[in-house]
Amino acid sequence: MRVLGLETSCDETAVAVYDAAAGLLAHEVYSQIELHAAYGGVVPELASRDHLRKLLPLLKKVLAESGGAAAIQGVAYTSGPGLVGALLVGAAVARSLAYAWRVPCTGVHHMEGHLLAPLLEPDPPQFPFVALLVSGGHTLLAHVHGVGRYEILGQSLDDAAGEAFDKTAKLLGLGYPGGPQLAALAERGRPGVFRFPRPLTERPGLDFSFSGLKTAVVVALRDRELDDQTRADAAQAFEEAVVETLVIKCRRALAATDARTLVVAGGVGANRRLRARMLAMGERDGVRVVYPRVEFCTDNAAMIALLGHLRLAAGQRDDLAIRARARWPMTELVPPGAGRGSGLQL
Repeated sequence: MRVLGLETSCDETAVAVYDAAAGLLAHEVYSQIELHAAYGGVVPELASRDHLRKLLPLLKKVLAESGGAAAIQGVAYTSGPGLVGALLVGAAVARSLAYAWRVPCTGVHHMEGHLLAPLLEPDPPQFPFVALLVSGGHTLLAHVHGVGRYEILGQSLDDAAGEAFDKTAKLLGLGYPGGPQLAALAERGRPGVFRFPRPLTERPGLDFSFSGLKTAVVVALRDRELDDQTRADAAQAFEEAVVETLVIKCRRALAATDARTLVVAGGVGANRRLRARMLAMGERDGVRVVYPRVEFCTDNAAMIALLGHLRLAAGQRDDLAIRARARWPMTELVPPGAGRGSGLQL
């Protein structure tokens, strides 16, 4: 089955085609970073308008590279969670194309796409595995038993890890997007100058809480001159605290589930320090640590096309309704065929 995937949940416009036999045939991503940088963050209305402007040109390019529209046997789009206006752009285009081409269509969960993105790799992980989903809007641990079969082990009670990166970057006077800029600044920091707390690691459990780290940075820098080296030292200590917290929680989750494979997915999964530390932990503990390639850590349509294929091939179909959900808990997802529509428990 050959599936077209569209991703427009936030500030990346992306299109991809995935084929069951040949794998990923083509994918394109257009980032709106420059558009939103002047405002210090994503402006939903501008994001929606830019998706309208960029989606069709990307679609034409991807179809030309993958054999044309005639070969498409299904269409998948991100139905949520995300910015509703942005989601509606992709949903309307996907539903219209599927209707015109007379092929099945389904809306899929953005974070489920991230969770299964490592299945795009040449040596994909086998179910079951523990997954750390860590991005700008979400931080959670799940025991993944199969497509749509997710046992949530723990999640953020307040700020997600990526959100904490962005907020702390703003405190340090860095621009948008804050996470990558803070990580780059941290490379020049001196270890041990600052030490910030590892939230919720002093007690049992697998939940996360990163909002206090921002406060810790504020307190530590309150009476200091913010020269370049001080900012770099604070960035290094902040990144170290986040990474160590994530490693501790992942080790607990692996021990609790007896899993021998850990998947790390989501935008923060591209962080170099996190990758290195998780791989070192895996070697020490005899655990296989799997990441999607860096280009599939951030928002992309390859993961949406793959997820669409997995659900459409199993018989999942949506009706003609166009669906967009700003919030969509992963606990509502069910395996393909177990519920109607987009993997949603109805």
